[in-house]
Amino acid sequence: MKTALVTGGAGFIGSHIVDAYLERGWRVVVIDDLSTGERHNVDRRAELYVVDIRDAASIISEVQPDLVSHHAAQIDVRKSVADPAEDADINIVGSIRLLQACVAAHVKRFIFASSGGAGYGEPVFAPQTEEHPIRPLSPYGCAKVAVESYMTYFREVHGLSTVALRYANVYGPRQNTKGEAGVIAIFADRMLRGEPVTINGSGEQTRDFVFVRDVVAASMAVTEHPELKGAYNVGTGVETSINVLYDEMAKILGTPAAAIHAPAKAGEQMRSVLDGALLRNAGSLGHCVPLAEGLRETIDFFRRS
Repeated sequence: MKTALVTGGAGFIGSHIVDAYLERGWRVVVIDDLSTGERHNVDRRAELYVVDIRDAASIISEVQPDLVSHHAAQIDVRKSVADPAEDADINIVGSIRLLQACVAAHVKRFIFASSGGAGYGEPVFAPQTEEHPIRPLSPYGCAKVAVESYMTYFREVHGLSTVALRYANVYGPRQNTKGEAGVIAIFADRMLRGEPVTINGSGEQTRDFVFVRDVVAASMAVTEHPELKGAYNVGTGVETSINVLYDEMAKILGTPAAAIHAPAKAGEQMRSVLDGALLRNAGSLGHCVPLAEGLRETIDFFRRS
């Protein structure tokens, strides 16, 4: 039986990745400090170690996994701006320690949850392909780019098979409704409570919303195709403004009230949209879940929660 070790496996995306490996008959080990993840997200068939990724090397040595899927991170962009050193300690140094441990344990494959929008910055052209200039505008984005560079080093010098998946704005069931990330989850939570929704700025800023099921499919594709290496976008190529997003969600929920607009957040990107065709072709993936379909499924989840 193959073993997958998933860092951040109690979180939103990570827990869906855990489920996918279990469904394929893998043994799954989860590392998560539960700072943002939830124990109840972890399938009981998985083995959970509650530990910081910076202290996880001994677990990799003990478990000897075939594959590591690295999703654990400090994900709050505002926190990264407020304390870049702490962000780097978790997101860069923590990742390097994992990579070192993987080499020592002869891990066959290392998959990294990177970020397209945070790494590319404001588009020079859209949709952004993997050839787009790398111009991160936050310490969080800088960390994602840095880890990708270290992965190249560990691949070329130490022979560790590595691949980075540059996610667009992922949404879906289990997304955290607290904090700044996850606008769809935040909107759904407030709308279901009958509370007003606040949009920062004009609402004309756009994002590429990719359903979590498509992210899982991308991760399984690079698991099943170890010849794929480097970095791949995971996105729909479709731009949606926050105003349109709100209108779509209000239509599904029958919410008559308009959103409230607040001042724009300093430094927020105005556009972000990823061309995911390279991986869809290389991994023989199908079409992405349409936003309307994904929104209905996500809202139904929060309605039941």
